[in-house]
Amino acid sequence: MKIDWDRRTCARRGHVTYAPDDPRLRVRLRADSALGEVWRCLRCGDFVLGAPHGSGPAAEAPLVPRGKVLRDLFILRFLAAERAVRGVFIVLVAVAVWRFSNSQDAVRRLFNEYLNVLRPVFRHFHHDLDHSPVVGTIQKTFGYRHSTLLLVAALLLAYALVELVEAVGLWYAKRWAEYLTVVATAAFLPLEIYELTEHISALKIATLVLNILAVLYIAIAKRLFGLRGGRRAFDEERRSASLLEVEESAGLAGAR
Repeated sequence: MKIDWDRRTCARRGHVTYAPDDPRLRVRLRADSALGEVWRCLRCGDFVLGAPHGSGPAAEAPLVPRGKVLRDLFILRFLAAERAVRGVFIVLVAVAVWRFSNSQDAVRRLFNEYLNVLRPVFRHFHHDLDHSPVVGTIQKTFGYRHSTLLLVAALLLAYALVELVEAVGLWYAKRWAEYLTVVATAAFLPLEIYELTEHISALKIATLVLNILAVLYIAIAKRLFGLRGGRRAFDEERRSASLLEVEESAGLAGAR
């Protein structure tokens, strides 16, 4: 089932109408009905009852995302939400590391107490906690110096900040955020691949696939780094999708 992104968005946000000064273009966007004048929505193209939301030169009309541009915006906002969630999670991990660094000895004693209690239980199910990779990893962290843990917390916060900045920029479809997302995500791909060689999990595979698809999609669809004509071709594509541009071209062609 094909999604009508234009009508879907208008149903959520409302229509956008505009009355251009050019009479030839104005007549193509306006009509009369039994209930009064109606104007074409710049997003979905349907006629809307009532006065237009704005008026003036066609060049000053709002550039309303529609069609493919609107679909791309929806995908960008999905990626923004994913990065926002990831950024918040990393902040929580950084706070946990910082708090752990300030009470390392107390946490070690508490962990060892619980380990002594759980060891016979797991042994009953033929599982040796003393040779568990998870337990071994946790015990290794107890040997880290306080300064090392603070450095880890600081790096995690820096990474979280990058993720949150990406999220805000992608939500508002800022081109600098698209570049930042592609560069930052691509830079961490080798690390994610290396982690898979150490231990394979469904979450790691899903994260790697999502990041690769995000890099390819944003770079190609948004024409970054000069791909598919670069910024000029991207701006022309967006203007060509504008309802005003379409109607203006049709009106000029009809006049000839």
